[in-house]
Amino acid sequence: MNRLFDLVDVVGRVLLAALFIQDGWTVILNYASTAAYIAEHGVPAALLPLALATQVGGGVLIILGLWTRVAAVALGLFCLSTAVIFHAFSADFNEQIHFWKDLALAGGFFVLMANGARAYSLDTLISRRSAA
Repeated sequence: MNRLFDLVDVVGRVLLAALFIQDGWTVILNYASTAAYIAEHGVPAALLPLALATQVGGGVLIILGLWTRVAAVALGLFCLSTAVIFHAFSADFNEQIHFWKDLALAGGFFVLMANGARAYSLDTLISRRSAA
């Protein structure tokens, strides 16, 4: 049963992270319009590289299972801030969906932070080598 849970852990990490890697790629391809969009919401465009590093870098780390807890906290906080800054307090139903989606993703990342990555991760590989 542990191998099944280890496999499910990898699939879950890939599914969580893929959204952020894909979105980061979209931001890169539409950098100027994304910078303008965040500026409209009072976020300095100078923070966009940090957001991209969090999305893409955090996503890659989650998939690899490397520094999983740190990456999960970063992406969880990113989701919370995105929910509040861009989607909260809107009468638009679509924005409400994005708000709750971002909160749910944050919750998933906080669960990942609490539990860490399982057997199929670089964190576990490094931990086993350190113990040996």
